[in-house]
Amino acid sequence: MKSVQLTLEQKVGQLFMCGFHGQEADAQITRLIQDYHVGGVIYFRRNVQSVEQLTRLSAELQRMAAKNGEMPLVISVDQEGGMVARIDKDGVTRVPGNMALGATGNPDYTYQCARILGGELKQIGIDMNLAPVVDVNNNVLNPVIGVRSYGENAERVAAHGVAAITGYQSRGIAATAKHFPGHGDTAVDSHLGMVTVPHERERLQQVELLPFRRAIEAGVDAIMTAHVIFPAIEPEPIPATLSRKVLHGLLREEMGFEGIIITDCLEMHAISKPYGVAKAAVLAVEAGADLILVSHTLEEQIAAIEAVVEAVRHGRIDEQVIDQALERVVNWKQKRCGHQPSERTDMPHLSPAAPGEALLHEIACQSITVVHNDGLLPLKPEQGVFVVWPEVVQRTEVDEPWSHSDSLGRVLSQSRAHVREHKMTTQPSYEEADRILQNVLEGEQVIVCTYTSTGYLPKGQRHLVERLSEKHSLIVIALRNPYDLLEIPRPGAYVCTYENTPAVVRALSLAITGELEPSGSLPVRLSQQ
Repeated sequence: MKSVQLTLEQKVGQLFMCGFHGQEADAQITRLIQDYHVGGVIYFRRNVQSVEQLTRLSAELQRMAAKNGEMPLVISVDQEGGMVARIDKDGVTRVPGNMALGATGNPDYTYQCARILGGELKQIGIDMNLAPVVDVNNNVLNPVIGVRSYGENAERVAAHGVAAITGYQSRGIAATAKHFPGHGDTAVDSHLGMVTVPHERERLQQVELLPFRRAIEAGVDAIMTAHVIFPAIEPEPIPATLSRKVLHGLLREEMGFEGIIITDCLEMHAISKPYGVAKAAVLAVEAGADLILVSHTLEEQIAAIEAVVEAVRHGRIDEQVIDQALERVVNWKQKRCGHQPSERTDMPHLSPAAPGEALLHEIACQSITVVHNDGLLPLKPEQGVFVVWPEVVQRTEVDEPWSHSDSLGRVLSQSRAHVREHKMTTQPSYEEADRILQNVLEGEQVIVCTYTSTGYLPKGQRHLVERLSEKHSLIVIALRNPYDLLEIPRPGAYVCTYENTPAVVRALSLAITGELEPSGSLPVRLSQQ
């Protein structure tokens, strides 16, 4: 990497990571690279048509930066696994999510998945995965972390987090531990509003901060901040992302982290509504952040960059602060960035194959958890089965439909007769629930699959389970949130899968028909166990 004298605008631009909306280098990202010298790019699903297309895009963006005389870009993605996977295309292994991995009790699985995924991302030209989530999920109403966490035990979360970090970084991919100092004990989604974690320092040290300490000890490249208020650390009502006491005092000085501090996206409402993106960018730099993430809107991205430049010009931010952050970014880029991806169109090295597929099946079998069973499992060979299957169609930042996922009814029907299935949305009306009830035939074993992407089971799903429970002995399968059991009458059998990914659905069909013995254990506590 060339040692050059950078202008102030170039220095500040290198401290920003920005998203754009095209599947090729559109006007937004072209302007950000050429005119505003941004140092990083983040991919979302909107940027992905295929692995081959994304590989070409990565190379195109790097060429654009080089032609503009810039340092190599750091190209990143949120490829956490499970229900948060921006690249859902053939050529990228659909690795399990964190809670499914936590249910196996085996951090080596986590390491192996990170190794596989890290190698694939590097081939695409991605340098940084914004993973793993090392938040300790100990709030049943958490609407944004949930199954993105390895569980509620801090030591186990730390062990899996270190395994993921080691796996990614062994393949040259920067790992990112998030969301510091901990987003697990919250009941509000920071994409939508501000939230406070009120615990005292002793509790934070024992629970929330422990996985981050272990991540630092393991040499994690980057740590992402949380837009969450921690009164025990910062007495002012300031979110961690904007607090110098949190980022510099706690993370840098007390915990000794020397890597990259990256903010979560400043367009999230917990930041953008009370502060505005431009003002927040200045506050984040003052707090000690090295990379400022602005994911979506060109106007906000430009305003944020220009606000930081002006803050330096007017003396609010000492240019030495910019230089110190830039030095960390440059040193890190020298280690991780600038890899030129292959531009072949066939990409045979990216095709999913053994041992990857075999590993996914093994993990799925080890993760499926039978919480209780009153003799309904395994299914009786000749009994008719009626499956209620929720189709995930609404995409959010933390909940992305799988385009290759089969339903349980379809998979079951491949190996047994007399399987019927009713598909519904995840937000069924009461009327739809009542129609389903009328459609069940006498003697059928009813399986209701629930799906909760927020802190609460949707009312229509809960109504459906309640009505069916009045007349039938149910098997309930929680396809995402294991806490669904807390909101429904105790069913005859309750099974948790933590996600509805293809490997899990296939393993689930084997588990409920008795062809395999599921061995997962709950990573969280359920009071009705």
